[in-house]
Amino acid sequence: MYFFKKTGLPSKKTAVRYLIILVLICLFGIFVVRINDVEKTELVVRSGQTFEKAEVIEIIQDNLQENGTRVGEQRVKVRMLTGEKEGEELEITSSSGYLFGAACEVGMQVIVMQSVSGDTVVASVYTQDREWVIYIFAALYLLALALVGGWQGIKACLGLVFTFFSMIFVYLPMIYRGYSTFWTAVFLCFITTLVTMYLIGGPSRKTVAAIAGTLAGVVIAGVSAQLFSLASGITGYNVSDIESLMTLWNTEGIQVGSLLFSGLLISALGAVMDVAMSVSSSLQEIYSQNPSMTRFEIFKSGMHVGRDMMGTDSNTLILAFVGGSVSTLLLDYAYDLPYLQIINSNNIGISIMQGLAGSFGVVLCVPLTVLICTALYYGHPGKQARKSE
Repeated sequence: MYFFKKTGLPSKKTAVRYLIILVLICLFGIFVVRINDVEKTELVVRSGQTFEKAEVIEIIQDNLQENGTRVGEQRVKVRMLTGEKEGEELEITSSSGYLFGAACEVGMQVIVMQSVSGDTVVASVYTQDREWVIYIFAALYLLALALVGGWQGIKACLGLVFTFFSMIFVYLPMIYRGYSTFWTAVFLCFITTLVTMYLIGGPSRKTVAAIAGTLAGVVIAGVSAQLFSLASGITGYNVSDIESLMTLWNTEGIQVGSLLFSGLLISALGAVMDVAMSVSSSLQEIYSQNPSMTRFEIFKSGMHVGRDMMGTDSNTLILAFVGGSVSTLLLDYAYDLPYLQIINSNNIGISIMQGLAGSFGVVLCVPLTVLICTALYYGHPGKQARKSE
């Protein structure tokens, strides 16, 4: 120990901790590589079809009407920037649909869907190229998070990147391999919570309390959704895209029926994590300033803090799911559908289930996190104890 202090190197305890973290990272990397080693069944034949980048260099025939609307197709000339026809100029069409095509202008970067067979090329504009717009806005968000949050903001950025990485390279491959969608979501919530909380709080009782409280809240949200499902008859087979999902069930054996509940856990994770860390951090600060508090006083203070948070975070979840259903709600309002038809429709029922189940997780996460904090903090006042040494 004296050697580490004398040379200015990390302490032996710190070095061991870093070594454990490095080993865990290596093991996780091996797991990710193995889980992504999967051959996908071709559901749609796309032989010869590719999506390539191109630049519009000329509008041959426009479809803009006098009243400002677009009808039919544009004929445009594009210069291919990638793919088999890179550098060549092609005359293609661009539809006026809201989902596909683009209102092309000279100089616009577009994505071209093309099929090449010998000298024959069939191509059309798929959409505007917005790849770099996404990258730039994502980078600006991470930069703002780092500038405003400082070192904590940088660690939050790392946690966000890890969460996105885990979603794409852990959650989806495991689901595709046929693992339980519910428990895969629980596993995803666990690893993302563990990494995010560790980055923010470090190896501390606060981090342990926040992780335990988050997992408890997420599991409660999942159980609440399952109970709602049993009572209401709403299942994961009532979703709008079930026909396409059933193809995956037939070909890969994916448990599509529980995808709804799996997604609910992931949706609730952010709000529950926010409540758990806020309660844990606040309660640690309160107790460190007044280490003479009894267990009951710690619990009481934690509940006072948590009650203010649960109201706003419950609103966050409800409004998030309602916001995702605005189009459906507007159509229901415009068609003046009967109340009994609306309240008993599958789409509305699913949105209500998601909002309420997630809110159950947020609300019940508060007392559970406070109980965990009370057990972990009592007798370990932290900063105050260190100051007196």
